[in-house]
Amino acid sequence: MKKALLGISAIVALASLPAASYAQFAFNVGAVSDYRYRGISQSRLKPALQGGADFTAGGLYLGAWASTIKWIKDAGGDAGVELDLYGGYKGAISEGLAYDVGVLTYQYPGHDLAVSPVTTEIYGALSFGPATLKYSHSVSNLFGFADSKNSGYLDLSATFDVDGILLTPHVGYQKVSGSSDYSYTDVSFGVSKDFSGLVVSATAVYADTKKIGGAHTYAGPSGKNHAKAGVVLGVKYNF
Repeated sequence: MKKALLGISAIVALASLPAASYAQFAFNVGAVSDYRYRGISQSRLKPALQGGADFTAGGLYLGAWASTIKWIKDAGGDAGVELDLYGGYKGAISEGLAYDVGVLTYQYPGHDLAVSPVTTEIYGALSFGPATLKYSHSVSNLFGFADSKNSGYLDLSATFDVDGILLTPHVGYQKVSGSSDYSYTDVSFGVSKDFSGLVVSATAVYADTKKIGGAHTYAGPSGKNHAKAGVVLGVKYNF
C-alpha cells in the first residue's frame, strides 16, 4: 500500500507540471547509401533503411533506433536488423560545459551466431562549445569478438553551424580487447542541411584497419574492404 501511494503521488506530481516541461517525444525515419558505424560498413557498402524514437524529460532521455544490416548474415548468422536501445542523462556543469552519461545496448534479433554479437556499452561525454569528447566502454563482448569485454571507443567530434549548414568533423579510436589486430582509427567529415525537418547529408568516411595474411580485417564474403574510404549520402525526416 505504501508503494502504491508513493506511485500515485509521483504520477500526480508529474501531472501537475506542464506537459512540454517534462516530457517530449521525437521520431525520425531515413535512408543512407551505406550504413557506416565507427567507420565500418554494417550494410556491405549497400544502402540501409533507418528509423528511431526518443523520449526526453528534462535531462533524462530514452530511445530506440533500428537499421537494416548485412554483416550478421555475412558472418553466417540470420539477423537483418540492428536494434539499439539506450538511456541516459544530460546536464550542465557550468556555462558552456555539459555532460552526458548513459548505457546503450545493440540487439540483433535472431542472429543465430555462436558468439553473440549483442553488445552493451556504458558511456560518458563532455561537451564544450562545439566540441564533444566521448568514451564508450563495453561491459559485454564487442560485436561478436570472443573474450572482448572491456573494449573501448574514444572519439572527438565537433559541430559547426555555417549559415545553416552543419559541418561535423570526427576522429575516433576503437580498441578491441583480446584482438588487437582488429583495433583501428576512423575519421569522418560530414555536411548536412535541415530543410524544415528534412535533413540531407553527405559524409566522407574512412577507417585505418589492418590486414592479416593479406586480407582486410573488416571485409565481406567477396573480400571487399568494408572500412575503405567513401562518401555516405543520407536523408532523414525528423518529426
